[in-house]
Amino acid sequence: MNTPSRAEPDPGLEDLLGFIRDARGFDFTGYKRSTLGRRIRKRMTDAGFHDYADYRDRLETDADEFRTLFNTILINVTSFFRDTDAWSLLQDDVLPEVLADIPSGGEIRVWSAGCSSGEEAYSLAIMFAEALGVEESLARVKIYATDVDEEALREARSGLYQAKALEPLSTKLRDKYFEKNGAQYVFRQDLRRRVIFGRHDITRDAPISRLDLLVCRNTLMYFNVEAQTQIVDRFHFALRERGYLFLGKAEMLLNDGDRFEAINIRQRIFRRRPGAGSTTHTAAPMKIRPGMGLELQSATRARQLRDLILDATPGAVIALDPEGIVVMINNQARSQFGLTLNDMGRPFQDLEISYRPVELRSLVEQSTHEQRSLRVNTVERRLGDELQFFDILVQPISSGPGQPVATTITFTDVTVTTQLKAEVKRVREELETAYEELQSTNEELETTNEELQSSIEELETTNEELQSTNEELETTNEELQSGNEELETMNDEMRIRTTDLDEARAFLEGVVGSIAAGLVVLSGDMKVKSWNRGAVDLWGLRADEVLDEHFFALDFGLPTAPLREVIQQCIASGKRARPVVIPAVNRIGRKITCSVVCSPFNGHNGGVVLLIEEIDIDSGD
Repeated sequence: MNTPSRAEPDPGLEDLLGFIRDARGFDFTGYKRSTLGRRIRKRMTDAGFHDYADYRDRLETDADEFRTLFNTILINVTSFFRDTDAWSLLQDDVLPEVLADIPSGGEIRVWSAGCSSGEEAYSLAIMFAEALGVEESLARVKIYATDVDEEALREARSGLYQAKALEPLSTKLRDKYFEKNGAQYVFRQDLRRRVIFGRHDITRDAPISRLDLLVCRNTLMYFNVEAQTQIVDRFHFALRERGYLFLGKAEMLLNDGDRFEAINIRQRIFRRRPGAGSTTHTAAPMKIRPGMGLELQSATRARQLRDLILDATPGAVIALDPEGIVVMINNQARSQFGLTLNDMGRPFQDLEISYRPVELRSLVEQSTHEQRSLRVNTVERRLGDELQFFDILVQPISSGPGQPVATTITFTDVTVTTQLKAEVKRVREELETAYEELQSTNEELETTNEELQSSIEELETTNEELQSTNEELETTNEELQSGNEELETMNDEMRIRTTDLDEARAFLEGVVGSIAAGLVVLSGDMKVKSWNRGAVDLWGLRADEVLDEHFFALDFGLPTAPLREVIQQCIASGKRARPVVIPAVNRIGRKITCSVVCSPFNGHNGGVVLLIEEIDIDSGD
């Protein structure tokens, strides 16, 4: 069988993807072109554009259009414990193996890649809490939840869900892990702190390492073969030996049997094989030109001086390289947050300071992407019975045009005095009074929000159903068209045959009707199949009275007993019998003499044809 050739790339689409990558840092070039092109064209049509170049002009002048386009491309369909059978297998069979492979009290690292609005990450938190108990889970389990969609991540970080979203959970689990918050439910705060949300592109960014469980469900299906291969390489690097990989129903590791062992193919659960080599990530070597030694010594002294100055800075400062690796922690940061020099060189996302007292990873991503400083004021940090407040500044460091070469995070202690706290409390009471005045307006907004949320849930349900059937419809459409053409051809042939049969039937009926003598056709079981006009005139029985009736059971003027032997001989010999002369009484009661000729009938199920004709014995006819 010949393999169909791949479709030629659309230059307009490729140019648009390159523009999106360079302008916003979203690299969709690894996505399947059929799916990606269809979604981009849908958004272009909705925006009133039919040409890629015109739509690019719109993106250059309208920043909000990027957000709408990304929401169209990145379909976020998820739910708590989606595909119950797969999660049951993971919880009952796989999770005990994961826990058995980790030393008692050891850290358990989990990554939910493509977490969308967070249901999958919180499902993992619930699963581990049920297996270990909440207290042990808080001490040991760390769940990284990443996605490229900032809007989905904002929703995930809030941990707020409508009651309908929690329907997959039992009442016991819902009451144990969620608290009522107005018309919504919020995930319990202590476990929420163990789930670290951040923006991450699995096609470009360095993977999270030393994982015990990696969950990436129905995300690989959107990428082409080359991108999928690179992603699986990253996943293999991220997993420790015997670490587990949990994929979606639409995904499969067909060519990685040497690196991944299939635990359950139906539910898409795999385990990294022990001893399999992993893809390494090495930095590019530094190029040294002649005469560079003195410059390096001078640069080294300048760098040491800068390090000493930064180390003496009264504010806590942490510096990261473009890959998110910690390259500097000053003295104040080490003493303030319990860090050590050994933490330098580690991924920032592995440090507790990256998510406590506030989620910083997403701020670092946003600051680097937008190339601007971000500030978070009055962040609360509880240290035992002491309450501290910090202003946090995330600042990208650039050496010229292009991406920043580093990012600094500065913590300024703004812990208020007792008098200032009292003033803040007074202002807070005034704000609470104003809040009560705005309560009625807020209730109206909540009602509107619930209606919008209900519409969104219905659209998500419809979209999921359409997503699952769309490709099937596209696949079968051409088959239906081909079958329709064949049916039309067959219909034309049947119409011609019907016309021919109608003409043949009319001709035969004309021939049979034109025979003056009585013509009777009997089937093999001696039932009447034809009774012509001549027979009606002779005996007075209509055709509808005798059809399918046994011939020898009919009561009419012709004695049928003498014909029984003749008919049997005719059927047995297959030859026409000699005429048989039988006295009879016609339909008006007049005595007549009939000549009956019996011929074999070679039609359906055999039978005979009887030709009955009145004769005049006196005249010798």
